[in-house]
Amino acid sequence: MSTQRTEIKRQELLSSRLAAGALVVLSMALVTAARAEPVTRYTTHVARVTPITQPTASTLPEGSFRTAAAAPVAPARSADAGNIALESLGMGDMVRITVFRNPDLTTEARVSERGTVLFPMIGEVPVAGLTPSQAGRRIADKLTAGRYVVNPEVTVSMMQVNSRQVSVLGNVNKPGRYPLDTQTAHLTDVIAVAGGLSPTGSDEVTVVSNKDGKTTKRDVDLAQIFDGGDVSQNIELLPGDTVYVHKAPMVYVYGEVQKGGAYRVEPNMTVMQAIAMGGGVTPRGTLRGLKISRREGGSVREINAHLTDTVKPDDVVYVSESLF
Repeated sequence: MSTQRTEIKRQELLSSRLAAGALVVLSMALVTAARAEPVTRYTTHVARVTPITQPTASTLPEGSFRTAAAAPVAPARSADAGNIALESLGMGDMVRITVFRNPDLTTEARVSERGTVLFPMIGEVPVAGLTPSQAGRRIADKLTAGRYVVNPEVTVSMMQVNSRQVSVLGNVNKPGRYPLDTQTAHLTDVIAVAGGLSPTGSDEVTVVSNKDGKTTKRDVDLAQIFDGGDVSQNIELLPGDTVYVHKAPMVYVYGEVQKGGAYRVEPNMTVMQAIAMGGGVTPRGTLRGLKISRREGGSVREINAHLTDTVKPDDVVYVSESLF
């Protein structure tokens, strides 16, 4: 009985070992098959682009629509040429040239008759007609091209303007030559820079211009600009113009007045106003017996005057002494 049981157990053990062995063999076969499977390679295909040519009138089929040609674009308007001219460098101007972080290259130069300035290492540089910023860029380009300075920052500043000046003469407080720029380009601006009209200055101004070899003269009434509102009289000046301020018509007051002298004749000015400009009558003077000496033609005529009479240019008003 026991022998029979032992035989059964032995057979069961043998069966389980056989099953395990078969499982191992199957697993190894599967692994081997997986390794032997060929690897699929993916090929990248690049699309070919065919360029499309622009159709022309000859290639378009008859009756097809044709695109209108693009209209030419107008160039952008440049900056005001007048303002640029009033900022540009010219012959005779004094300039100061500085290079950032290179103080040894600081130069003060005069624009020569050839329109150039002399700068260390690069020699003569044409700057006439350029603005200070444009001249600075030109000098910087030459320093870079010559490998003298790496990334130079050049500044050109105006020290004295000699190429664009106007002359102001006549009855102004400070006659002389003055530079023109964008802030002082009109007649009233230049007269203001010259200190304004003197006490004997007239509202009548003459501007003499020389353009293209032709000399022109224009008379301007300053009163029309301010009183009449005619701003067209405030003309724009050009380099080389001459402004002459005429002497105002005068009336002369003497005799028993506080401050005898010559005074400017204002419109509709009376004898009383003329005496008042002279400081009034002295304690010894009298308003009776006033006399006016007036030039008429080639002679001088003396007339009796009243306080309300209107004076004329070059009249001489005499205030006599009181008898009592």
